Amino acid sequence: MRIKKFIFLLTLGCLVASPAYAYLDGGTGSIIVQGLFAGIAGFLAVIKLYWRNFKNFIHRLRGKRVTETPLADEQTNADTKEQ
Repeated sequence: MRIKKFIFLLTLGCLVASPAYAYLDGGTGSIIVQGLFAGIAGFLAVIKLYWRNFKNFIHRLRGKRVTETPLADEQTNADTKEQ
């Protein structure tokens, strides 16, 4: 009974809505596009951080041998120590 009453009041509220008199200027679209690009860049950064773990997980599922490759920083440190 409560759900029917809630749905009735919600529908009634949507039908009796007053105008908002809102204005969206050109900067609003720019902010939306910026947010979209930031979301894509963030997603790609997360993928890059966890790519090796994901690759090793897939190799383990297929039963292949997992080869650990050193990070670029470790290679740089090793090259510096040899000199």
